[in-house]
Amino acid sequence: MNPPAAASLSTSPALPARSGSAVQTLFLLALAHFFVDLHAGALGIFQPLLVDKLRLSFTQAGLLGGLLVFSSSVTQPIYGYLSDRIRTRMFTVLAPGTAALFITGLSLAPSYAWALAAVFLGGAAVSAFHPQGASWAASGFHANKGQWMAAFISAGTLGMALSPSFYSYCINKLGFENLHWTTLPALAFSALMYFGLRAPDERKARPTFDKAALKAAARPLTYLFLAVFFRSVVQVSFAQFLALYLNTQLQLPLSVAATVLTCYLTAGAIGGFLGGRLADRFGARRVIMASFLFSVPFMAAFFHTQGLLAYVMLAVGGFVLLFTVPVNVVVAQELVPSQSGAVSALMMGFSWGLAGMIFIPLTGWVSDRTSLGLALELLLVFPILGLWVTSRIPKGVIR
Repeated sequence: MNPPAAASLSTSPALPARSGSAVQTLFLLALAHFFVDLHAGALGIFQPLLVDKLRLSFTQAGLLGGLLVFSSSVTQPIYGYLSDRIRTRMFTVLAPGTAALFITGLSLAPSYAWALAAVFLGGAAVSAFHPQGASWAASGFHANKGQWMAAFISAGTLGMALSPSFYSYCINKLGFENLHWTTLPALAFSALMYFGLRAPDERKARPTFDKAALKAAARPLTYLFLAVFFRSVVQVSFAQFLALYLNTQLQLPLSVAATVLTCYLTAGAIGGFLGGRLADRFGARRVIMASFLFSVPFMAAFFHTQGLLAYVMLAVGGFVLLFTVPVNVVVAQELVPSQSGAVSALMMGFSWGLAGMIFIPLTGWVSDRTSLGLALELLLVFPILGLWVTSRIPKGVIR
């Protein structure tokens, strides 16, 4: 079977971006992504408090994080399959408010079992949003899809980045058990989405399952998935455990740990936005390989330096590592355009979630037997594996 045509992140500049409804849709979806991931990122700052309140071990804390990424990410292909076939806006409309209700409900959990239930239900709302949101975000634009997808994804990454500082501030002002007040903006935005969000015109036709298209792109999609998986091992584990590491091992106050985590994740959000623009200009393959190659030395330096220099190294490492987040999604969508929701879920959610489901509990287990710092540093072997996997993608497949 002939290989799929080379995927390029930019189409002919002669085709203008669609205006009006496309811009409105992208704007609403980007803000929704911000709210969804603002709450999805809360567990990292909740964990030190939950460890103390519920008397959890690092392994139990890791299992809690693993369940969140399973519910919020591994299940995304299911929602991607459904959103490609069911013409409803409810996947995106209900997600911000529902995620907020259940994730903040962790603060009221009287036991570990209740915490597990809240994490699972909140994660389900997060999972429902991402495939449809990613499929619709740039669908109304003809040119420079990399930068439009980067805007959508970076809004979510920014929400996750601000989550630690936002919740640290709210905990200080309201108390851990009064966080339900923080759900009001997300609930209001879900209401706004109900009245303001319209499905893109392309989605009027009900698509069918295109097995032949997926089979034709199977090899590059597999390599691309593995590259995303290896990046996600580092991304999700650091996001989950960094505040806990800074607070328990380096003895930083929780507010300072939250600020460092926010800076690290914000740098990643900026990197993701810039990565989409760079890929439109220089090609996805070069950006992906450069991201893997240059992120490792900076992130490794974080563990072997002190003070401000260490935090700068961490931020730069996160900035470079997350270059590839929007790039991978757009490449997958252009390899199999008829299944954009499903492949978006594969690259955004399933790979990220599978990495977290395996390596968050594993990192917690290793930490209980060695140290959390060593467990995190050992994860830096995975970008090297990602570099090797990306080099295996045929050059004629992606630019």
